[in-house]
Amino acid sequence: MEIDFDASDPVSDFVTVPAGTYVCRVAEIRPGTTRAGDQRWSLRLVVAEGHHVGKQAAWDSLVFSTRGRARARLVLQALGLPASGRVEIEPGDLEGRTALVEIRPAEYKSPSGEVVRRNEVPYDGFRSMPTHGEANGDPSFASARPNRREADAIDPGSIPF
Repeated sequence: MEIDFDASDPVSDFVTVPAGTYVCRVAEIRPGTTRAGDQRWSLRLVVAEGHHVGKQAAWDSLVFSTRGRARARLVLQALGLPASGRVEIEPGDLEGRTALVEIRPAEYKSPSGEVVRRNEVPYDGFRSMPTHGEANGDPSFASARPNRREADAIDPGSIPF
């Protein structure tokens, strides 16, 4: 067999589930800091229900800087944690919690020129899990429903509404 390894662009593909909205569980938290010195928690999100259960959906990060505080609040609320006033929270408080999470593929070029594909979560990609009333037609729940493109990409049995 003859293989020309120079014939194609180097690509690393880490996309594990198609674009869509999934019930995801926080499986792991890796505390760290940003280059600017702000505290950052990296979250490994795993699909918790449906056709892709058990697959890694994406890695996402919470940055506890002045600028990142609004997104951290959104994510903590979606995970059912306190997100107003002064709160004391540890990385382990997030582990095992679930939320509806929008996953989409992203592509970038590494410094070495390699194309890297991976899943990402958009800024406002976290939504709280529906309560019983929301799942039974409450119109205020409409914002957490998948859009048409997302609905085509996910198993209908995996969404709890």
